[in-house]
Amino acid sequence: MISIDCINYELGEDVKNVEIHTFADLHLGDIHVDKKDILERISYVEMTPNAYVILNGDLMNNATKTSVSDSYAELYSPMEQISQIEDLFKNVKDKIIAVTSGNHENRTYIKEGIDIMGIVCAQFGISDRYARNGAFIFLRFGNTYAGGERKGARKRKMCYTIYCTHGSGGGRKEGAKAIRLADMAAIVDADIYIHSHTHLPMIMKESYYRSDVRTHSVHPVDKLFVNTAASLKYGGYGQAFEFKPSSIASPVIYLSSGKHCMTAKL
Repeated sequence: MISIDCINYELGEDVKNVEIHTFADLHLGDIHVDKKDILERISYVEMTPNAYVILNGDLMNNATKTSVSDSYAELYSPMEQISQIEDLFKNVKDKIIAVTSGNHENRTYIKEGIDIMGIVCAQFGISDRYARNGAFIFLRFGNTYAGGERKGARKRKMCYTIYCTHGSGGGRKEGAKAIRLADMAAIVDADIYIHSHTHLPMIMKESYYRSDVRTHSVHPVDKLFVNTAASLKYGGYGQAFEFKPSSIASPVIYLSSGKHCMTAKL
């Protein structure tokens, strides 16, 4: 039984480099949302040919009367928040690699059985790129030589594997949040791991020996771990519960087709 949704996203052979911009924890509807930052990031993706998007949960605040969030302080109703998601991302919907759901959207699923992000993806016509709990992505683009550039070697597209999920828990301290991010490698073997929810932008790499059953060998590879930020100004429950202010600078992932090379920058 397959328990992790897999998504294949293939680009052209002429694509040399790819940027991945993860949008998560936007909390549209919250009175402290940084709408200017969100609009600037989406505009950059729209204007940049090699920039693509992963939507990784909590795009909307979705405060309900039974949730921790203050439903009386919302800027917009849940329905208006859904409309805002559709308006914000409609011009880049074809650049969306994958979509997951966050705990804020899941409030409605748990109470009423309505999958908000599933509805948004259906509206965009990208239901095949939706994985509510987490997505394992095979991203292929460009072309390179299989087994290295040598006589008789055939060309193929470069492939990067990415595991993304909104996440949960994390604790107050930076170390606890880093542990939640690193623990993703215990779930599935991937090149890149993307975690959200904890609102702490973070990048790290670890080395790993990957087995190759075809050559009966193991070889060292790097794994890239990325934790994304929230588009929220300080205040509200974060201030009331004495959480630290968080940077809104979310990491951008950079991938190459010339050789297997992945980096991230804040």
